[in-house]
Amino acid sequence: MARAPSARGTLPFGDHVTWYRVTGTPGKGKPAVVALHGGPGGTHDYLLPLADLADAGWPVVHYDQLGNGGSSHLDDADPGFWTPELFDDELVNLLNGLGIADDYVLFGHSWGGLLAAKHASRRPPGLRGLVIANSPASYPEWRKELKILRDLLPSGVNDTLLAHEAAGTTDTREYFDAMMVFYNRHVIRMRPWPREFMATFMDTLSNPTVYHAMNGPCEFHVIGTLKDWSVTDLLPEITASTLVISGRHDEVTQESFRPFLELVPQVRLKVFENSSHSPHLEEPELFRKAMIEFLMELR
Repeated sequence: MARAPSARGTLPFGDHVTWYRVTGTPGKGKPAVVALHGGPGGTHDYLLPLADLADAGWPVVHYDQLGNGGSSHLDDADPGFWTPELFDDELVNLLNGLGIADDYVLFGHSWGGLLAAKHASRRPPGLRGLVIANSPASYPEWRKELKILRDLLPSGVNDTLLAHEAAGTTDTREYFDAMMVFYNRHVIRMRPWPREFMATFMDTLSNPTVYHAMNGPCEFHVIGTLKDWSVTDLLPEITASTLVISGRHDEVTQESFRPFLELVPQVRLKVFENSSHSPHLEEPELFRKAMIEFLMELR
């Protein structure tokens, strides 16, 4: 069970607001760990177990990125409104608004990892460390890997997915059921799904504006504005000590995250053998141990 937050609220971001919660008290000697959730278009809920790091002295900041959860919803925004630059600006606004811009660690999961890498490539002086969790470095390369994983699904499953994608009927029950075969293999392998994960999944289903615009109808059919986006060229500029996290059965394959290992100067890898895309939920004790070991080495 995640600890109760010390504070929660909203911060102005232009004409909108960003919702946040802080667990623990920043400014007590250890940098705040800021959690960047996936999607784009997810919510903070499935990352709530990170709040346990506050027990070991690291304050933890969760927030809902613009367009979802407790932050401003902009359902009528043009798809071009939703850009990586927008969310990077929101992150900077959050860091400044909470007064932690001079001492923080970024934990970016999935899409959040690419966003964190983009931010870190500018070498902000207050960034103490970077965790890239279950993130590809390049959407074009990841899409190639996703095709390989889809081709390995049980007989007939990918045929069903392809037929609905071609027909534009990805909102049908048949597509959903076939989609879940992939999710249960490569997104989260726990049964039943944890409450925190379900909260984010259901919120995204009920408010898919950002997810559909930037990603697409599901994890493995990336047809949104991010389909050709990459942070690979930015990676050599990252100077922060970096931990890359992966699950052995992850939808983000080794080839998808390889650029982080080859191009980020100070980097290490931790693979969770019994996890897919959600090691913080699938192997929580080993995940917490790896995180604390990394955080303790930061200066």
